Amino acid sequence: MNAMNRPGPVRVAAVDCGTNSLRLLIADVDREAGRLTDVSRQMEIVRLGQGVDATGRLAPEPLARTLRALEAYARAIDDAAACRVRMVATSATRDAANAAEFIRGVTGILGVPPEVLSGDEEARLSFTGATAELGADHRPPHLVVDIGGGSTEFVLGTGEPEAALSVDIGCVRMTERHLHANPPLPGEVAAATADVDAALDVVAAKVPVTTARTLIGLAGSVTTVAAIALGLPAYDPARIHLARIPASQVSQIARDLLGQDYRQRAAIPVMHPGRIDVIGAGALVLDRVLARFGFADVVASEHDILDGIAWSIA
Repeated sequence: MNAMNRPGPVRVAAVDCGTNSLRLLIADVDREAGRLTDVSRQMEIVRLGQGVDATGRLAPEPLARTLRALEAYARAIDDAAACRVRMVATSATRDAANAAEFIRGVTGILGVPPEVLSGDEEARLSFTGATAELGADHRPPHLVVDIGGGSTEFVLGTGEPEAALSVDIGCVRMTERHLHANPPLPGEVAAATADVDAALDVVAAKVPVTTARTLIGLAGSVTTVAAIALGLPAYDPARIHLARIPASQVSQIARDLLGQDYRQRAAIPVMHPGRIDVIGAGALVLDRVLARFGFADVVASEHDILDGIAWSIA
C-alpha cells in the first residue's frame, strides 16, 4: 500500500516562501483524528522580495540567500523521511518577471517545483491552517488576516472559506514604499497609513468583514506584536499561540515601534533580527485592521499557511 494511502499519520514536509521569510514544517498529519503533530518547524529571514516592488525582479543576492537556505531544508526533509513535499511561493514570486529562475533553482534542490500561488489560493491555505484545530471558544465566523512581507490576505468563513482577498500591504512592501527614515518621519507614517487604509476600503467592499466574530492574526508581524504585548523574555510560540491581544494594546505597540530606531527595536527580547526594519509597518497594518473593522482584540495564531499546506498534502 502506498504510504500516502495507509491509515494513521502521514509524515509530510511543507515549505512556504514569502517575501520576507522561508519556512519549513515537517509534520505527522492524521486526518482521521483531525490532528497535526509537529516534527520540526524552521524559519529563515531571506528577504526574497527585497526590491521587487520597485524593480519587478528578484535580485541576485536575495535569490542566492533563499536557495542556500532551501538546501539546508532539503537535508532536513531527507533526514526526517517525509513521504511527500509541497512548496508554495507567494507575493514576491507572483510579482517577479524572472520567477522562472527561482523555479528552476527550487526544482533542482527539492526535486519538485514550487507552486506560485494566487492571492486567493494563499488566503485559503492560511485559513485552513489557522482554523483547523480551533475550539468552541473562538466563535465563528472567523476573519483570518495573514500579514506577509508583500501582501496581506483576508479570509472569512465558518469551517470553510467563504470570501477571500489579497491586497498589497505587506510589511516589507510598506517599509520600502514609505518608511525610509530611522525612525520613520511622521509624514512617512501618514503616507503608509493612507496606503493601508485605501487597501482596507477595498477589502471592506469585497469581503463582508462585519459579520466576523473572531479576528485571527497570522505571521511574524502579528506574533511579534503578541509577544511584546505578553511581555515575554524570549520568543515562546506556546505562550503566543491563541493569545488574545486587545486592540488598544496593539495600537500602543504600533506607535512605540514606529517611534523607535533600529537599535531600540533590536533590544526588544522577542525581536527576530530579520524583522527589525519591517516590524513597524507590520504592526501598523494590524492596528489599522483592528481600527477599521472595529474588533476589540486579535487572536494571535502560530498555525498558518504552513499548516494549511501540510493538511492539503495529507
